[in-house]
Amino acid sequence: MIFKFKGIDSHGKRIKDKVEATSLAEAKSKLKTKHIIYETLSEDSASLFDNLNFTRKYKISAKDLSSLSRELSMYIRSGITIVSALKIIETHYANNKKIRLFLTAVSTYLDEGKDFYTALETQSVVTLPEFFKHSIKVSQSSGALDEVLLELSRFLKEQEKINKEIKSAFAYPTFMIVVSLLMISFMLSFVVPQITGIFESMDQKLPTPTIVVIALGDFFNHNFTTILGVGTLMIVVFMVLMKQSYSFAYFVHKLLLKLPLFGSIIQKSELARFSYIASLLTRSGVPFVQTINLSTNILNNLVLKEIFVHASKKVVEGKLLSQALNEEKNKIDYAFIQSIALGEETSEVESVLTNISELYFEENRDKISTLLTLLEPSLMLFVGGTIGFIVAAMLLPIFSMSIK
Repeated sequence: MIFKFKGIDSHGKRIKDKVEATSLAEAKSKLKTKHIIYETLSEDSASLFDNLNFTRKYKISAKDLSSLSRELSMYIRSGITIVSALKIIETHYANNKKIRLFLTAVSTYLDEGKDFYTALETQSVVTLPEFFKHSIKVSQSSGALDEVLLELSRFLKEQEKINKEIKSAFAYPTFMIVVSLLMISFMLSFVVPQITGIFESMDQKLPTPTIVVIALGDFFNHNFTTILGVGTLMIVVFMVLMKQSYSFAYFVHKLLLKLPLFGSIIQKSELARFSYIASLLTRSGVPFVQTINLSTNILNNLVLKEIFVHASKKVVEGKLLSQALNEEKNKIDYAFIQSIALGEETSEVESVLTNISELYFEENRDKISTLLTLLEPSLMLFVGGTIGFIVAAMLLPIFSMSIK
């Protein structure tokens, strides 16, 4: 939000200006930090509609958070204070109002005497991942803030890179599927009904493929809007249930893990992310039980998340993580459990977790590459085969007439 004020600055001059803040209290704090004595301070009415979206926390992207972490690490390593570094970085985001507001808010709390973790926790502009904040909390007390920020930047950048690779890799197959479905729907709904009239005037028995295609064409022609409406409704209901119903989302996630090939890719992707964050937190000095809980928050699959939540409770009771995971009803990759057990036995859990994350990330890249190599020609065969079947079914009666 934008607040306008009138007052006297540190040099005794009367000033009239505006200040950007998330609340009136923060605006007052900022003016106090700048040694400005204000006479009037109120929200700028012109900014009410422009800043309504600041009433809720903004979710910062992995790309932006990675860039911020890397820049901040670089400046801290150069000997610049966090406050000065944040003010320098703020100039790099002149066109990004939300990030600029976030940096300003953190700087204000630091000027008030709060530590970096407390400033990040107190600010109300963006939502930060829990593992990110706790890594900062531990590293600032151990004096390794610049190193941890750099590690966090690498992880976030790697995640962004993987997500982009997956999206770009599946873009073409998705496009092909959509186009093929539209083409088939168009042929069955509009092309086939036009040809059907010719066959109705024939006094002969139609081949079975032709009868099937005509029946499908009639069905699509008379129920096209209904099919479209029901399909859209099903997608909307599915998305709502995934967000609102834990049991439904849990069932879907469990089903995904059981899919051939895809289930393995999903599980190893989740375990790789868990392992990377767990190794980072362990290296930062976070207690192991807290490391498990914080790393669990990064998991998207509810089944795997539940497994690690239950396991962390057993670790509190004195069991080893590998033993706790092995006792779970829903089993995860046994190689992962064995690797953790080996790390616990040799007291090298951190390095084992790092190796697991690298191994699983690499395995998934190879699997996705192989999958896409096979998927593209398969889609072409499916599209060509389906359209070829429809065309052949329409031509069969004509060939029969020619023979007779």
